[in-house]
Amino acid sequence: MAIVDIRSVAPVSWGAGCTAWPLTEGPELSVKLEEMPPGTAEQRHRHARARQLFFVLSGLLEMELAGTVFEIGAEQALEVPPGAPHQARNPGRDPVRFLVISSPPTSRDRQEVTAPSSPMDDEST
Repeated sequence: MAIVDIRSVAPVSWGAGCTAWPLTEGPELSVKLEEMPPGTAEQRHRHARARQLFFVLSGLLEMELAGTVFEIGAEQALEVPPGAPHQARNPGRDPVRFLVISSPPTSRDRQEVTAPSSPMDDEST
C-alpha cells in the first residue's frame, strides 16, 4: 500500500479534451479522478456489471440517467446502478472535476446506447 499522488499518475485522455487519472484499479474496484472541460460530453452508455458513483469535487456535472437529467454540484454524488443508460455532460462555462468509483471496474463492461425516443424505452433496465 502506498499514498497515491495525482502528480505521479499518468493521465488518460478521452473524448474531446477530457482527462482521467486512474487512482486505483483492481479486480473489484476502480477509482478515477476525471475532468471535463466546458461543453464536453461522453457517449451515452451502460455497464452490465459495474455500479458507479460520481462524486463532484468542483464545477457542475450534468448526468442523464435512464432519461432523467440530474445536476450534480460540488460535494454531491449520484449512484448509477448496473444496466442503467447514462451520459455525463458539462454544459457549463467551467471545467468539472469528479471522482468515478466503479465496482467492479468498467473495463470490458461498456455498451454504447442511443438516447431514448421516449422515457418508456429505458424501463427494462
